[in-house]
Amino acid sequence: MSERPCIVWFRNDLRLADNPALFHAAAKGQVIPVYIWDVINPGEWAPGAASRCWLHHALNSLNRNLAGALRIFSGNPEQIIQRLVDTTQARGVYWNRCYQPWAIKRDKHLKQQLSSYDIEVMSFNGSLLWEPWTINKPDRTHYKVFTPYFKKGCRNAEAPRLPYPKPQPLRLNYSSDLPEQKELNELKLLDSRSWCETMTSHWDITETGASLVMQRFISERLEHYATGRDFPAQENTSYLSPYLAHGLISPNQVWHHSLQQAVQQQQETQLIKFQQELGWREFSYYQLFHSPHITDANLNEKFNRFPWRDDPDQQQIWQQGNTGFPMIDAGMRQLWQTGYMHNRVRMIVASFLVKNQLQHWVHGARWFWDTLVDADLASNSASWQWVAGCGADAAPYFRIFNPVTQGEKFDPEGDYIRQYVPELSALPNRYIHKPWEAPVETLKQAGITLGKEYPAPILDLKASRQAALNALEQTKEPVLEQQ
Repeated sequence: MSERPCIVWFRNDLRLADNPALFHAAAKGQVIPVYIWDVINPGEWAPGAASRCWLHHALNSLNRNLAGALRIFSGNPEQIIQRLVDTTQARGVYWNRCYQPWAIKRDKHLKQQLSSYDIEVMSFNGSLLWEPWTINKPDRTHYKVFTPYFKKGCRNAEAPRLPYPKPQPLRLNYSSDLPEQKELNELKLLDSRSWCETMTSHWDITETGASLVMQRFISERLEHYATGRDFPAQENTSYLSPYLAHGLISPNQVWHHSLQQAVQQQQETQLIKFQQELGWREFSYYQLFHSPHITDANLNEKFNRFPWRDDPDQQQIWQQGNTGFPMIDAGMRQLWQTGYMHNRVRMIVASFLVKNQLQHWVHGARWFWDTLVDADLASNSASWQWVAGCGADAAPYFRIFNPVTQGEKFDPEGDYIRQYVPELSALPNRYIHKPWEAPVETLKQAGITLGKEYPAPILDLKASRQAALNALEQTKEPVLEQQ
């Protein structure tokens, strides 16, 4: 009797190194690597356009690394995997866990189904440093504030495991007669517009590329990370988020590699700040696990009384980067061109939408979901709720980012503005963050007519800030008169 293989189901873990499911399956013998484009279970949280473009290239890279052995399918994973088990006589199915509510439900049902047929089903943690259910307060309830979660819960928990090496040897099954097998192009993940090609040209979407980005960050940028990360024109951030989101690199690889290098370079202070940012990613998944409704419902229910506006025209102006506020417009144009936005700028543009424009945070979260290459359900949902003031450990609602002062502080030379809003390039630094204050002659010399080459501001910052504070009053509990 021939050897029975193991099926390894790749999901958000498109790599060979530090892939627990692949490592353990390879130790058992022959492996059938499988990717399934799930068209049933994600529902409204199917990957957005930018994520699909990234996914296409990531799958292509993974298939090359697997010497062409990756088997691709589209449909309902529960049915497809059951048919694959029957066809290949697989001894087991291995995967790394996903933490989206719909994925947890799907995987639980599939595991029960396969186990009832005496198929070995093994799932592993390949995406997080700490499983969400392992970090609790002393009273066994879950944390709701980041600082004690990370400093007490995580730091006192078992240290993140060491990364697994690439399986050696990796014995791949090249069966070509599997039912319903597809070619990558048949998934139609690539957007037909030139936008997709332009966006992905900014990235090396491979497992090797992920490793190089990590190494470059640690060797060249970590030294200035703690303070430099707030300046969008500077190269001081890691740019690892899309690689983490799609699993071309694992947080364990990043954690341990950065720890090792930082100790060697005597940069422990910078490392602490960077590890804290990895901790925020963990906290987002923690929140999603314990409060799965955060994807579209206010965690702080008092914000259910907030008088959000629903104005598609205002939302579109924001999406297209035509608000007349250079810092906002630069961020939104960076997003459209590259599928990415600097983290400081993400907070500024989000604050503008939900507080100056009074649009519901869900509209912003949905746009980010569709246009970010690092779109991640946990981080996206938690971050928008944080800015809107209605999430766990959120910024107070009255903390309203002023795009002018933020720009002057974190882009003092206007380099970021000039890169993404080139029509303002000729303005002197004094006016580049507030062109409406420039004298007519200065605008003329720069070749700008407000409302023509560049839009006039769509709102008054001071008045809109006051309107937001007035709206906040409506979230307060009503006072009942005594009878």
